[in-house]
Amino acid sequence: MKLTDFYYDLPQELIAQDPLEKRSDSRLMVIGREDGSIEHRHFYDIIDYVNPGDCLVINDTKVIPARLMGVKEDTGASIEVLLLKRKEEKVWETLVKPGKKARVGARISFGDGLLIGEVIDIVEEGNRLIRFEYDGIWEELLDQLGQMPLPPYITHQLKDRNRYQTVYAKHEGSAAAPTAGLHFTQELLQQLEDKGVVIAHVTLHVGLGTFRPVKVENILEHHMHSEFYVVEEDAAAKINAAKARGNQIISVGTTSTRTLESVADGNGNVRAGSGWTDIFIYPGYSFKVVDSLITNFHLPESTLLMLVSAFSTRENMLSAYEVAVKERYRFFSFGDAMFIQKREKGV
Repeated sequence: MKLTDFYYDLPQELIAQDPLEKRSDSRLMVIGREDGSIEHRHFYDIIDYVNPGDCLVINDTKVIPARLMGVKEDTGASIEVLLLKRKEEKVWETLVKPGKKARVGARISFGDGLLIGEVIDIVEEGNRLIRFEYDGIWEELLDQLGQMPLPPYITHQLKDRNRYQTVYAKHEGSAAAPTAGLHFTQELLQQLEDKGVVIAHVTLHVGLGTFRPVKVENILEHHMHSEFYVVEEDAAAKINAAKARGNQIISVGTTSTRTLESVADGNGNVRAGSGWTDIFIYPGYSFKVVDSLITNFHLPESTLLMLVSAFSTRENMLSAYEVAVKERYRFFSFGDAMFIQKREKGV
């Protein structure tokens, strides 16, 4: 399977630079998982496509203000640090720009010395392990000094950092938002619950590995970075009960999907637990848990586009993306949504 099999042409002006004023006003393309049929709706219409007893699985990770702007102590040169994974209490795996200025032993000052970082090792793909020194509470310092780690294709300044969080974000640890969830409002979630939809929370802390470009032409040679997940007993029970009833499991986003497929047994039952997953889902994968999928429109040649192509078919997805371009849908993190559905409309 070739990387170029997942290419499509996207005009730059269709990349959404700002979130809509109201989250659920985004457009929604509803696609038949098997037949590729297409309907054009708005996200708040999602309630028409679910039935009482269906289980909606959401990722309640919270994005941390992981981008830190600092200077080297010895030269005063500007340096940017992006927090990726916490390895110990004060040690993080990071992405540093420019990397050549961050040799082992380099010390970086943030906020006029409120926070000091020392590079202690260089690891996979040139990432740096940095040990931080500070007084006070880490989370408060990060909130004071850090910026939200918006993707590089978003060039506008984000006025309200909460718009890069889901309304149900709870557990801090992500370097990027689970963007399919950004379309939900508290009101819409309440309407879904009032209809009898069961909502199950899982946690997967999104790392930048999910979004790293695939650099090999044979996609089977691509290596996914691992991400930390938690599935609690009550969430597993809700999902398994819905599955046993014959209701659909609706996954909100590729992160929830990767979590569920990582913890499922051969019969499609979800096991509670926590750990690291580097699951790579591409066409040919047989889904064990997820029946329907809410997702955004993803970058060309990305692992996310490969996942949704596995969930439906590559032909269905590329055809849908062609329609989305023609109909001027908004793409990527702050863009519109897609619902790949297993069933007919709810009643």
